[in-house]
Amino acid sequence: MNVKRLIFEGEGVTLDFKKTITSCEKIARTMVSFANNKGGRLLIGVADDGTIKGVKAEDEERYMITKAAHLFCKPALEPVFEEIYVDDKLVLVVDTPESILKPHYALAEDGKWWVYVRVKDKSILASKIVVDVLKRSASNEGVLIEYSAKEKALLEYLEKAARITIKECCELLNIGRKRAQRLLVDLILSGIIRINTTEKEEFYTAV
Repeated sequence: MNVKRLIFEGEGVTLDFKKTITSCEKIARTMVSFANNKGGRLLIGVADDGTIKGVKAEDEERYMITKAAHLFCKPALEPVFEEIYVDDKLVLVVDTPESILKPHYALAEDGKWWVYVRVKDKSILASKIVVDVLKRSASNEGVLIEYSAKEKALLEYLEKAARITIKECCELLNIGRKRAQRLLVDLILSGIIRINTTEKEEFYTAV
């Protein structure tokens, strides 16, 4: 594994740098977001700007990460550790594979369990729609789409406007938020529309 090349590529959807582990809650959030996505890798001993600082207390870092994976993630995660020396400094590489038990929840400072997903180089709180998509895609249950006037109106709108938010969907179809969520989840799981999550908003586009 070429750690310097990874650092050069920078943090992103599948890569995160941590100079040191200071909080089980924070590291659980990152690992959960990896597991709920396509998996990811933590480089411990690397600063946010890519500077290799090295790990000082390797056993302590391993303990914190394992504790976070087992006690602060639900279902628990099993990170894979690898030690790599770069310029005589130890970098602890922690892999969190994509999970088949989605969604995974992380225990937050407020004592509540929340689902996180990875968006670019950030771990973002998942919306109700994203959580439902994760749950139903993991359960392998089939989706029966009934093409009512509502679905037709939504798809016709997307042909012209290219994108829609859940608020706009409620207004367009004159339905409540829960019904709009169910409709969007069905269309996402059927591969008809795509969910787009950014740090600021979530919107939907035709595939």
